[in-house]
Amino acid sequence: MGERIRIQTPDGDFSAYVARPKAEKAPAVIVIQEIFGVNQVMRDITDWLGAQGYLAICPDLFWRIEPDIDITDQSEAEWKRAFELFNAFDTDLGVKDIQATIKAARADHQGNGKVGAVGFCLGGKLAYLTATRTDADAAVSYYGVGIETLVAEAEKLTRPLLMHIAEEDAFVPKEAQAIIQQALKDHPQIEIHTYPGRDHAFAREGGEHYHEADAKLAGGRTLQFFQRTIG
Repeated sequence: MGERIRIQTPDGDFSAYVARPKAEKAPAVIVIQEIFGVNQVMRDITDWLGAQGYLAICPDLFWRIEPDIDITDQSEAEWKRAFELFNAFDTDLGVKDIQATIKAARADHQGNGKVGAVGFCLGGKLAYLTATRTDADAAVSYYGVGIETLVAEAEKLTRPLLMHIAEEDAFVPKEAQAIIQQALKDHPQIEIHTYPGRDHAFAREGGEHYHEADAKLAGGRTLQFFQRTIG
């Protein structure tokens, strides 16, 4: 179903996986990867959004380290590689690459100008920063890691942001969750949902902590949010 396109930046170009809707014109959603690259899980989410009527684009944000990373969460060696990539990743440049992807989405022949973003894990943090630093129209953050150190950025947030927080997230401890909730719960543009009993990556199908019911609940909330904010 998907295809590959190239996204241009001043530093070079990189690939992105695209799932196209049936409509001639549609809003776009940028899918922001986990620490495993643009793998099958990310491509499946992109395809799902394409089937929901969105121009869905998943950019390769690890291209500056190594292009076309595609690993899973199924082996110790892959986890080790994923954390090496995570530690080498430049967040600020990643957000700039997301902005370049947003620009490409608006220029795409099927795009109608509206652009949302949804990110998971590392991508959850990047989705939050997409909301505060880019001109995306809306963003969704799934169990973003490290947001507690970035709550002051919410002062710059002027577009809608939906956040999904796993209450038993091993990568976002209770203290971090408390900082996030306290700082962001009253922001007029931010909607937060927490998931009791859920661990990190509860929406990653096939993952160790996948929880089908709550993954569907979060997915439904995400779709409703995009229908309200970008159409």
